[in-house]
Amino acid sequence: MQLRSGILKVLAYFDIFNHPLSLEDIVYFLDTEATEYTVRKELNALITEGRIYRSGPFYSPQDDPSLADKRNLNQQRADALLPMAGKGARLLFQFPFVRAVFISGSLSKRCADEKADIDYFIVTSAGRLWIARTLMHAFKKLTYLRGHQHRYCMNYYVDEEALEIREKNLFTATELITLIAACGNGGVVSFFKANEWTARFYPRYHHRNRESLGTPRSSLLKRTCERLLDNRIGDHLDNYLRKVTAGRWKKKEERGDLNLRGHVMSLQCSKHYARPNPETFQKMILNHYQRKIKELMLISSETK
Repeated sequence: MQLRSGILKVLAYFDIFNHPLSLEDIVYFLDTEATEYTVRKELNALITEGRIYRSGPFYSPQDDPSLADKRNLNQQRADALLPMAGKGARLLFQFPFVRAVFISGSLSKRCADEKADIDYFIVTSAGRLWIARTLMHAFKKLTYLRGHQHRYCMNYYVDEEALEIREKNLFTATELITLIAACGNGGVVSFFKANEWTARFYPRYHHRNRESLGTPRSSLLKRTCERLLDNRIGDHLDNYLRKVTAGRWKKKEERGDLNLRGHVMSLQCSKHYARPNPETFQKMILNHYQRKIKELMLISSETK
């Protein structure tokens, strides 16, 4: 029963995004260790009972073959975008005080629709997050001139003093176990080690690859900037940039400005992290997940 419950939980979570899963996916995201053989047997039983459906190699609570077709198409788009994302990560790594770059969001799950952005998760050196973020977002404004702004979406920053993610829930655990480490082996290893709590949701977190795809040598410009700002001037500048950014985002939130996804624009601006307000999205996803679980459990009781 624990295995069956675990399978249904995995399918329910990804069904929020209309994303069917392969056998390998389900095994990877289970909250308990299991072999592909035992999981396949349980999946076949659930199909026989009419509780889940299979289309090609994919399983879903929905009897909708078009979801499998859509996943195949989105996976092909993602595979085409990943080399571009890797190139972008190497460029972002050359900004001062950047210590690690991860590919995140839908692309890290090999799922990219026609409007997909390339999202990045950034780790900076301690006390220099806001200098790094300001320089990177100034660069992003330049990308609008060529229509490449969707290639550089730096959504979440932490520095080396705040590597452990504060919100420990299924949503953040899923994001962490699917992150693709692109650059910065030292920062990558430290980050994954600081978030071992993820294994409470996904035991296979312990076994995930913790090496980046490749770390280029820091450029002379990056090294020079870091030396020039490794002092009190750098401390004051970082604090000033944080206050300016926090003020701008507070005005956006008060006006109720919406992003391209229709969500209220909100940013938490701490000395050691810059991240979207979890209240604006995580809560919505987790509430939806709870409803999905109840629906599947109701089907289970009716089947009995």
